[in-house]
Amino acid sequence: MDKDMRRSDIAIMRRLIVLVKPLTGVMITGIILGVAGFLCAIFLTIVGGIGVIKGLSVFGGDVMFGSTALDEVISWNQIFVLLIGLALARGILHYGEQYCNHYIAFRILAIIRHKVFECLRKLCPAKLEGKNKGDLISIITGDIELLEVFFAHTISPIVIAFLTSLIMVVFIGAQSMVAGVIACMGYTVVGVVLPIWNGKRSASAGMKFRNGVGELNGFVLDSMYGVDEILQYGQGDQQLSKMNEKSQSLAEDQENLSKFEGSQRAVTNIVIQLFSWGMLFTMIYLYMESAATFSEVLISTLAMMSSFGPVVALASLSNSLNQTLACGERVLALLEEAPPVEEVCGKEHTYFEGAKADDITFSYEDEIILKNVTVDIEKGKVLGIHGASGSGKSTLLKLIMRFWDVKEGQMLISEKDIKEINTDDLRSMSSYVTQDTILFRDTIANNIRIANPDAELAKVEEAAKKASIHDFIIRLPHGYETNVGELGSTLSDGEKQRVGLARAFLHDSELLLLDEPTSNLDVLNEGIILKSLENEKIGKTIVLVSHRKSTLSLADRIYEMDNGRLS
Repeated sequence: MDKDMRRSDIAIMRRLIVLVKPLTGVMITGIILGVAGFLCAIFLTIVGGIGVIKGLSVFGGDVMFGSTALDEVISWNQIFVLLIGLALARGILHYGEQYCNHYIAFRILAIIRHKVFECLRKLCPAKLEGKNKGDLISIITGDIELLEVFFAHTISPIVIAFLTSLIMVVFIGAQSMVAGVIACMGYTVVGVVLPIWNGKRSASAGMKFRNGVGELNGFVLDSMYGVDEILQYGQGDQQLSKMNEKSQSLAEDQENLSKFEGSQRAVTNIVIQLFSWGMLFTMIYLYMESAATFSEVLISTLAMMSSFGPVVALASLSNSLNQTLACGERVLALLEEAPPVEEVCGKEHTYFEGAKADDITFSYEDEIILKNVTVDIEKGKVLGIHGASGSGKSTLLKLIMRFWDVKEGQMLISEKDIKEINTDDLRSMSSYVTQDTILFRDTIANNIRIANPDAELAKVEEAAKKASIHDFIIRLPHGYETNVGELGSTLSDGEKQRVGLARAFLHDSELLLLDEPTSNLDVLNEGIILKSLENEKIGKTIVLVSHRKSTLSLADRIYEMDNGRLS
């Protein structure tokens, strides 16, 4: 599906409404308060009109409210009390309605965030391979936040508008059947026809704008990460020019949406005026034909003019709803995305007794990365894999971790297909050190503790010593409590790599997968790391991937990787 297109508004709303089910009671309360509040606002005008009729009956003497003299139906004191009571009730009821709607909205947004992060946990790391991370950030922040418009200002207002309009059609119809028909037509056009018309013509514009926001976020994120390279090679002006182009394009999209909004408001106001004046002239005609009393003319007209509020809210809603539903589409598309690998649980516990890639073939879409690869990973041995960049070495380790499933053949652990092994067992029996170690904005100690959150500091220090980074850490002003900054910005690549190794040593798993563990280290530190691995290999199985021959010196067997094949 084209990224600027989306499923129908009804389909999106139907999927989103399902999320409200746990809060149905609060939603019904909000609707009741909303209907009552709008009726109070409408009848403020109607009671004022009754006051006018009463005044005319007093001074004119022959103006009737229905078939009874007005001064016998309601007193001036009662009119004043009603006006004050309706005004106060309107404020209180409106507050209650808004409280209920926003309570629902923020509760549901929390639920959606939980679902999105749960979904990302299942989709990653495959989801992040070659993807626009800025667009993903835009979805999990801005797009989810904008869904507040739907849950707080869409579901209840639609039901409130329907119920309020229905009550007013009955009330106006009691004055005159013809007036009731006109009211029904007016509410339908303003509350149904116009929103559908505006929604259809501006739907693609809303989707385009939200996608544009995601693309701009991605571009800014890339520029921030690569600011050193941009400045070094004098690309600042070019990047700024590209950013201005994207910003200008986004501004044009937003201006286009504003035009839709302006035209919708103009058309809505014109339609309201037409139906209001149409009601007045129709009732005057009926009065002249003796088919309606003066009070029916005035009450019907005032009721019509003062009761468009709920349906006007729906007409205006279509402007913001375009972006909101575009956000809903993007969030739903993420939630509905099938994970490349389904997690396994409930199987018999598995202990590591060796692994084997049995004639496996794997491809990223149409690009074949590994072809008919067979390799035995014997328990207690060190297996080395050597090869040039892009030959498929890292992919093999990711398949052992089951970040993806093989296309052909089998990946076996302890003679079991990896698809039949509990995911928790697989994670606990293996440690995977990637080429690029990601650090979090936290202390060095806590960054190492990710591998074992309950580890005491002594254990953390022991792991750091094995990774040849302990001496560096204790020289820092705050030692292990030093904050590493965003993505470990205060550390060098070599230091970050050794923190990654310390994590693996702290995890203390049976299978150790090392992807270029010394690529960012000098010869001296490489030797120290290799010595630590030599000491640690007793009782462990190590798969060591490197393009350096020196790093593979401790391997019991070395495979050569070339264009997705092992020899």
